[in-house]
Amino acid sequence: AGRYLHKRDIWPGPLDPNFLGMGRCMTDANGVYRFLSIHPGAYPWANHPNAWRPSHIHVSLFGQSMRSRLITQMYFPGDPLHALDPIYNAVPEGARPRLISAYDHDVTEPQWALGYRFNIVLRGPDATPFEPPKEQAS
Repeated sequence: AGRYLHKRDIWPGPLDPNFLGMGRCMTDANGVYRFLSIHPGAYPWANHPNAWRPSHIHVSLFGQSMRSRLITQMYFPGDPLHALDPIYNAVPEGARPRLISAYDHDVTEPQWALGYRFNIVLRGPDATPFEPPKEQAS
């Protein structure tokens, strides 16, 4: 229902008692990762009138230390709220498709879970969009 297990989340949607809203996984030697989760719901937010965030999953990648971190969001294909989301639309138009996962029937688990692929590219022209670090005041 798009509800976070967080004291500041006042959205009256029901909480899923089996979902904490976070998880952690490691990549293998080839950089492949996998996790099982619920499909998140859209939720309202007070950014503008009748504003709703599309279904998405926040993703943080850590490098050698906690100080080396990339934060992005994985969106789901076909969501009509993409066009209305200021966060998604803050990304340059040509890079937005890299934020949308792709349904993959090969990783779908029969009778259990739909599978999506979300490739995260750290360097080069196809790099996953992320927010650059803020400059520190001197």
